[in-house]
Amino acid sequence: MKIKFSCFAFCLCLMFFSSCGEKSIEPASANNEKPPLLKQAGAGFTGDRESILRSLDELADLERAGSWFAGMSLAESSLRENAGDLSGAVAAVYKELAYAFGMGFIQKNDIELCLLNILGAKSENEVVSAANAILAFIRGQWQEASDSLTQLFIQSEEPDGFENWMILVCALESERTLESATSRRSVSAYKAIRARYAQFPEYWYRGARVFSGAAAAEYAENCINLSPEGPFAGECRAILAVYTGLKTEDGSSIKTKKEIETAISQSINTGNPELLDFLLPLIGLPDNPYTVYAIGALRALTSVPNFRDYFTRQAAVSRGRLTERLLYISRG
Repeated sequence: MKIKFSCFAFCLCLMFFSSCGEKSIEPASANNEKPPLLKQAGAGFTGDRESILRSLDELADLERAGSWFAGMSLAESSLRENAGDLSGAVAAVYKELAYAFGMGFIQKNDIELCLLNILGAKSENEVVSAANAILAFIRGQWQEASDSLTQLFIQSEEPDGFENWMILVCALESERTLESATSRRSVSAYKAIRARYAQFPEYWYRGARVFSGAAAAEYAENCINLSPEGPFAGECRAILAVYTGLKTEDGSSIKTKKEIETAISQSINTGNPELLDFLLPLIGLPDNPYTVYAIGALRALTSVPNFRDYFTRQAAVSRGRLTERLLYISRG
């Protein structure tokens, strides 16, 4: 007897939320109120095929508008299953987990375990094929994943759909592995879908890995800003370091402009200059755009005695380049 796919989706949901522990997953949107469509879909929305397809289009439009809510892709999975698209339903559940992984809420092993559990049970052939394809994808078996995903989703009508994102990643990563020039067509297609994945750390991470120059830096910054402590942030900081002429190992001290502004804003709002300790490793780096930006922003704080005293104290206990920079900042 074959087990209905929704049972697997339910198991994946349980693992997803239990792995998050006490961490709160907020919607990646300024409006925390979930739209009625998402509530309907999450509750098991049913209807005729045309109604379901319209609902899927509405979810896609929400993503393209820069909104993504925890649970949105699970709702999409439910809708796709009701429409008979079991491969798409599996991919949508994986999308939910991929977002959670990129934000640092679950581990890669959690996702792999979910897929292995699907393969270890009796289910529809489409479900098993999709699980195998995604498993190859997360293991970096790019050619195998590309072949399987292309076959499963050959009739996909969404050029920016999640399955096509995975296929594009396979193409870009394969060319990178082979040390060949990245295909202009793949690069253009990847950049063209960025609006839908604005809140997805791995979208930006994959672009940062395969692009070069300013494009790689932009993608790396966006990835870090979305998830500063996430699984992709470290490599993206190293990419920024190399881009600015620093050593790879200097990446651990790099902070994006958004991080610099956030740290300064929090310090001012709380009246606590100690929160600026976060920026000291950056201040001590050789000349680079991020250090220059931070120094300029910090000099504006010296008109406040509490902050000027902080910089003076830090200069007294620091060494070398960091001392010089702190003294320069303290003079305003």
